[in-house]
Amino acid sequence: MPLPLQSAPPQLNLPPADLALRSAPKGVEVRDILRKKWVLLTPEEWVRQHFVHFLVGRLGFPASMMANEMGITLNSTSRRCDTVIYTRSLEPLAIVEYKAPNVRIDRKVFDQIIRYNIVLRVPYLIISNGMEHYCMRVDMGAHKCTMLAAMPSYDDMLASM
Repeated sequence: MPLPLQSAPPQLNLPPADLALRSAPKGVEVRDILRKKWVLLTPEEWVRQHFVHFLVGRLGFPASMMANEMGITLNSTSRRCDTVIYTRSLEPLAIVEYKAPNVRIDRKVFDQIIRYNIVLRVPYLIISNGMEHYCMRVDMGAHKCTMLAAMPSYDDMLASM
């Protein structure tokens, strides 16, 4: 559902982001700094863009090591990870799943990102609806996820591998 231009998008529990917005025939569009194109501004996209700017601007994640809408195949079905973060050697490091601010983060959301990790096998899983943010460290060998108290920086994620 696009956000009408005259309606103020919701205030998020994230630092303000300097987003480029424009009016388009289908609604408001935002310039995605990772995909380098204009995309329709939905509530989930509002969260994605703010979170990506937070990762890049505050936590030192290189934009060049991130991809939005990354396609994967899970049980012969095409799926898309909202954002995948890579190491400098281009190994998947983290999956980020976004929801609109009004979507409750529940067990179904955690199950969704864990299913995606069957394919990518990353050590970090991140979920945000713009209001609540969760980051988990994954131990694939022990089949265990540990909730982290704070979002680590890119360098901290790399150092923990």
